[in-house]
This record gives sequence, C-alpha cells and structure tokens, in this order.
Amino acid sequence: MTRGARPGPAPLTPDAPLAVALGDPSGVGPELIVAAWAALQSDKSLSHPFFVVGGMEILRAAADARGIDCPLVPIAQSAEAPLAWSAGLPVMAGIDVEYTPGTPSPDGARVALSSLEWATDLALRGDVAGIVTAPVAKTELSAIGFEHPGQTEFLASTCGRRSHDAVMMLAGPSLRTVPVTVHCALADVPRRLTPELIIHKAVITHIALARDFGLAKPRLAVAALNPHAGENGQFGDEEERIIAPAISALKAEGLDVIGPVPGDALFMPRARSGYDAAVCMYHDQALIPLKALEVDDGVNVTLGLPIVRTSPDHGTAFDIAGKRLADPGAMIAAIRMASACATQRAAIPAHE
Repeated sequence: MTRGARPGPAPLTPDAPLAVALGDPSGVGPELIVAAWAALQSDKSLSHPFFVVGGMEILRAAADARGIDCPLVPIAQSAEAPLAWSAGLPVMAGIDVEYTPGTPSPDGARVALSSLEWATDLALRGDVAGIVTAPVAKTELSAIGFEHPGQTEFLASTCGRRSHDAVMMLAGPSLRTVPVTVHCALADVPRRLTPELIIHKAVITHIALARDFGLAKPRLAVAALNPHAGENGQFGDEEERIIAPAISALKAEGLDVIGPVPGDALFMPRARSGYDAAVCMYHDQALIPLKALEVDDGVNVTLGLPIVRTSPDHGTAFDIAGKRLADPGAMIAAIRMASACATQRAAIPAHE
C-alpha cells in the first residue's frame, strides 16, 4: 500500500491506543511483542493499550515458539483495541506471511513495510496515540525497493519532514543521548559537522524534552569531538571552529547548554546528573554509553515528528529469533515510553 506525505496528524480520538508495527517477521520482533503484551496486559499504569498492525498467524506462531499463552483478538478498526485488550492481544488483520524465525524473505520484508506504512497512516489520521516499531532488516527492505536508509527516514518523509528534522534520541532510565551525525564513516564526521547542524538538532531535542518528556527547563550537554576537547587546538580545532560557536548561539537563544564536554568525562555518574540529554557528535559516541548502561531498557525515540514514535534499541537478531533467548525489556520500555510521551504531548501545547 502507498501512503502520501501529510504535514501533521488529525486530532486524536478519545482513548486512542498505540499501534505496533510488526517489524521483520523472521526477527525477534513478533515474539517480543507477544512477550510485551503478557507483561503489560494487566498493568494499570499503562495509559494506552496497544494493538499490532497485521501478522495474526505470525504472532500466533511466535507465541507458541516462545511458550506464551497470548490470545489474539482480531480487530477491524483501531478504536476496537481498548475493548479487546483485556481479552487478548488485539491484531488488525489483513497482512500475513509464514513465520520463519531466523530466515528472512522478500515476502516477510513486504509484510514489515506494509505494517509500518499502515501504522504511520493511522497515526497521521489521529486514530492512534503513537506508534512503536519493531526492528526491520534494512538489507531485506532495500531488496524489495525500499528507498530510505531506515524507518526513521521513512517516517520523516511520510510525515512531510526533511530527513534531518527527524532526530534520533536513545533513551533509558539514566541517560538520553542524541547523535548529531548518524550513519556515516567516522572519517566523514568532521566535515559533516557544522554549527548549524548542531544547533538544529539541539533545538529539536530541547523542544521534545519539554513537549514529550515534561521537562520545564531542559538541560543539554554538548560533547566534544576530540580527546580533551581538542586541548586548545593540539588535538583538533573542531571544538573552537564548530562546536563552541554552536553552544554560544544556543545560549543566546536562552537554552541551558554546557560544553564542549570531553567524551571521556561526559558519561560519568556525576556528570550525568547535570543534564537531561547529551548531544553527541557521532553515532558511537551516543550509542555506546547508552547500550552499556541501558542494555535491556534502551529506547530509540524519534524527535521532531508530528507523531509519537519509539522503537526498541536493538536489531532483528535473526540468530536468536524463535529460540526464547531475546529479552523483551527494550520492547516493553519502548511501549511504555510511547504511552508516556503521547500522554504528555496531549497535555502540552504543540511546539510545531
């Protein structure tokens, strides 16, 4: 199915649920979704129940493989999900494929893409409070003609945003990080960094921390690129030429920002208590500390979109799919965070 880009979602319907996109059906996504339902279905603190977009037979087989008693309740519309929730995991029927854990296929990739497109369309129509996306295999999607680097870029395009307006934030109980440059070679990072790019991503982060996380005065820490923050130019001049001017401009706009902070000092416990999110210069600078500290609770949150979107901070893990080894913690955390962000966003005026 083909979805057109729209500038923003319609107003939410009352008690809107969350939509969960299936992800690659041969990965760990389906089994983690049913495990998350088993963990959350009696949790009264979850503000928004969730349903899965497609994959009825996939989910049934994944629950059997996982050894989870998970009744599946077919629904035709998202509005039926809250009523169906107590009886089982609501599933919007319509797309399916054979469950082949660990063995991805073009048909599986097509199901993953259809589920993602459908969930996004529901969010843009205001039928759901937000979406949670299970992991996909970028290589498999590319083989069927998917033209985006990943789900984040697809969501930006579908929501009518530029790709760099969709900002990746990795979030856990004790740390939030944002990479300024993402999927590029380390050697390319210095030439991609500009004051404008740092400012752009820091401002989107600041707005999201207030809008989606309820922080009245967000505090940002900006990482240095080089060891010892360049040591006055001895180890590189990006701090003086690029990062410090960006920080000065952000402060002039009234943002609470510190930096450039050397990377080896930024993530110590004492340092982490002094900021709400760390703006990092490259992919691994942001992801390594998050995964080291929050390996089972890390959530990928997309900032800057008109819809709420979260995802567990791990991949398809084809090697362990269907073997009862995958930990559902990150999927549970992603669902909880999407629900909390949707509740917070509904209570605070939009900064669009």
